[in-house]
Amino acid sequence: MAIDAIGMPVPTATVQSAQTQLNQSDFIKLFLTELTYQDPLEPVNNREFLAQLAQFANLEQTRITNDNTSNLVTMNATAQSLGLLGHQVQISDVSGNAIVGTVSAITVTSNGPLLSIKAADNSVTTDVKLSQITLIRP
Repeated sequence: MAIDAIGMPVPTATVQSAQTQLNQSDFIKLFLTELTYQDPLEPVNNREFLAQLAQFANLEQTRITNDNTSNLVTMNATAQSLGLLGHQVQISDVSGNAIVGTVSAITVTSNGPLLSIKAADNSVTTDVKLSQITLIRP
């Protein structure tokens, strides 16, 4: 997962579906299948089973930590956005032009917060990401 300048996750084109993720019940099914079909004359060592179980537990804990970190980054970006309400900011638009205006609204989406910037001429620029902000004025 890529992170932009402000700390928001940048959505990636590759999304892993729920069917491709191995969860704990899938692991237990594989584990039991392996036990069922092992050669009784050459049983697998218990240490190997314990090592596999430990590896899976470690992998599951890493996945949970990753999810929690992603949620924390999203909450932090939302808090930053709320702190910008009413402040004057300078942003760079798609063409690279600098726009100065006041943060007038925040829309929270699944990809993070999007700001609405109201310029001095009363024009409103919407869907501004935190990474587009180049300067914050008090």
